[in-house]
Amino acid sequence: MKKIFSVFMIAICCLAVAIPAQAQLLKFGVKGGVNLSKLKLEGMKDNSTGFFFGPMAEVTIPIVGLGVDGALLYSQRGDKMEGIDMKQAGLDIPVNLKYSIGLGSMLGIYVAAGPDFFFNFKGDKNFEGGDKIESKKAQVGINVGAGVKLIQHLQIGFNYMIPCGDSFTWKSAGEAIGAKNKTWQISAAYLF
Repeated sequence: MKKIFSVFMIAICCLAVAIPAQAQLLKFGVKGGVNLSKLKLEGMKDNSTGFFFGPMAEVTIPIVGLGVDGALLYSQRGDKMEGIDMKQAGLDIPVNLKYSIGLGSMLGIYVAAGPDFFFNFKGDKNFEGGDKIESKKAQVGINVGAGVKLIQHLQIGFNYMIPCGDSFTWKSAGEAIGAKNKTWQISAAYLF
């Protein structure tokens, strides 16, 4: 019993020494990058570019490598079809469960996944002849991504956002065609 208790106390002491040596649990920072969007609708051109930027926060459990990150991002995404602007601009709120693996004190890798909430600032577009493009005011999507952590403050990653519903609805002559705005993101974040 004494040996088990001694091993248990040594493990607790090692954790007590290791936890302060780890980075703090809660970090704040800024995040920005490029959106590469493609709408699934006939006549669409190749990926269209936009950008995103804003504040972010990350909470990580030391030693385990599991954490959550979230951001409030101004984001532009969408595409153009034959001169018709079907871009969205609004508030993007990704919340990801993140698992990090340290490869030394200066380098690590991570994988992340979670929901994405987007609130569109742009309105509907009306055209001659009664055609109309309705842009969804709010939509939910799913994020999947990975990246690297450098020098304990810089994160470079890529992400794929899949909307759970249509981003736009094109209404023409009694028909309604939906389009999803699928987006690749390349990001850089600096955590203080």
